[in-house]
Amino acid sequence: MKTIQFKTNIKCFGCVAKVTPELNKAAGVDNWTVDLQTQDKILTVSTEGINDNLIKEAVEKAGYKAEKLN
Repeated sequence: MKTIQFKTNIKCFGCVAKVTPELNKAAGVDNWTVDLQTQDKILTVSTEGINDNLIKEAVEKAGYKAEKLN
């Protein structure tokens, strides 16, 4: 299983609710988390066959930004 992290501008649980449908489609349910406690609001995606651009596009489609960290 591959893990990718993104710095985002997802700030609150309302923002997480807004990106949830897009990330569930792109990464799958329960394959991603957003750590709202960190300064960079890290989105971590763990799944097989992750497409970095697909995840980034899913976040952007919901109106937020994602910058790959690793």
